[in-house]
Amino acid sequence: MTCFISLIIYRILEKKLGEKYTCHEILTKLREMDFYQVKEEGYIPTYTRNDLTDDLHEAFGFRTNYQIVSTQQMKKILKATKK
Repeated sequence: MTCFISLIIYRILEKKLGEKYTCHEILTKLREMDFYQVKEEGYIPTYTRNDLTDDLHEAFGFRTNYQIVSTQQMKKILKATKK
């Protein structure tokens, strides 16, 4: 069941990204997309922006590649992903 759900999630990502990227590219970039938390201020992205990250942001309607993402904005992004 876990493998089936993983495959479905991957296919959704692939379709939303217009089938421009391989499974390996998508998974590698998602693993790299990490943040450093700055108390009381927000989150600083620690990943390098590229075409794939831009396409992910476009496909899912939010951006995390700013200098600093406020705590409030990060909460909105997390809430939107739980729908």
